[in-house]
Amino acid sequence: MSRQTVMERLAILADAAKYDASCASSGTTKRDSRDGKGLGSTTEGMGICHAYAPDGRCISLLKLLLTNHCVFDCHYCINRKSSNVRRARFTPQEVVDLTLSFYRRNYIEGLFLSSGIIKSSSHTMEQLIEVARILREEHNFRGYIHLKTIPEADPELVAQAGLWADRVSINVELPTDAGLARLAPDKNSATIEGAMGSLSTAIDEARDSQKRFTKAPRFAPAGQSTQMIVGADGASDAQIVGKASTLYVRFALRRVYYSAFSPIPEASAVLPLKRPPLMREHRLYQSDWLMRFYGFAPHEVQAAADADGMLPLDIDPKLAWALKFRESFPVDVNRAPREALLRVPGLGTKAIDALLAARRYRSIRLEDVARLTVSVKKLRPFIVTADWRPTLLTDRADLRARLAPKAEQMELFG
Repeated sequence: MSRQTVMERLAILADAAKYDASCASSGTTKRDSRDGKGLGSTTEGMGICHAYAPDGRCISLLKLLLTNHCVFDCHYCINRKSSNVRRARFTPQEVVDLTLSFYRRNYIEGLFLSSGIIKSSSHTMEQLIEVARILREEHNFRGYIHLKTIPEADPELVAQAGLWADRVSINVELPTDAGLARLAPDKNSATIEGAMGSLSTAIDEARDSQKRFTKAPRFAPAGQSTQMIVGADGASDAQIVGKASTLYVRFALRRVYYSAFSPIPEASAVLPLKRPPLMREHRLYQSDWLMRFYGFAPHEVQAAADADGMLPLDIDPKLAWALKFRESFPVDVNRAPREALLRVPGLGTKAIDALLAARRYRSIRLEDVARLTVSVKKLRPFIVTADWRPTLLTDRADLRARLAPKAEQMELFG
């Protein structure tokens, strides 16, 4: 067999990494090399793997696996040991060289590195850490580094990852213990959450030390995140929302990412034959934002789901909640507190802040609200302004049909 070139291995291992969604770089410490020292920056660049920060900034990362060889046999993973895919492997130094080469060409601003499990979890974790160590210590690399850590590895190794990386993440994989046991028999939820708890404690301790000591070492300044696969098992959206909220509370996660299950070649017979609708993944992200930025409790988001625990696909979770709890509406935009305005479908946080500022000087009219939203149609049944009151519109039996997007006939050759 001929030896694979670096570019051939890069093609294999970059493609193998595409299933990991958790590669945003928001929230880290701002560093750059404009003082003439070091190399790289966490705030500039454009390139290979595009992700978006909460402020809308486009960021770019070299996103790849150290290897797609794996001793685990997770049914949903294309790189599982029983899968018949082309295998490849980088050495830590090769990943370092690629990262620096791409950075110097202004293709990327950082590195997202994960790996299949080779030999053992601890051995693989050592290899991942070595990449970050070489970049930081030997090249004074100041760009962004995200390491995907392995919960089954020695806890001391997992902890070391936070000393070199901006963000660390451990995938919980599936939202239920039953699903994990069935589809990933080599993994254990107690081990995964134990490792997440240790990382959370280390992050808290590092932040406390930095407040008291100016030269205290930083530890994963961008926090930790995780990812759940959606649609590979029978978990409902309500169960996924409940799991995510628990993880946020217990481990102070920066983000929970949702990845719609994608059918893979030579898939296991226990997997579904087709992927879930991508809109389901989108609705879960919207529900996540309701909990993080709009003051919704987990049980309120779960209440927006249908009887089977699934969020509606035709309308967003906020509108679904409002239609179920119409007694909370209409809301007077001239008098209601911010907490009540956050419940109004179609009103975002920036629009609400603008309304709160404007109403200090004059009464808000419907046309004022219309200027701050994409469409005032969704808002009309749920708000009262100086010149508008919905009267019986809020209680109409056909309100959902009036507000849901109209179905469109697709063109076969359009």
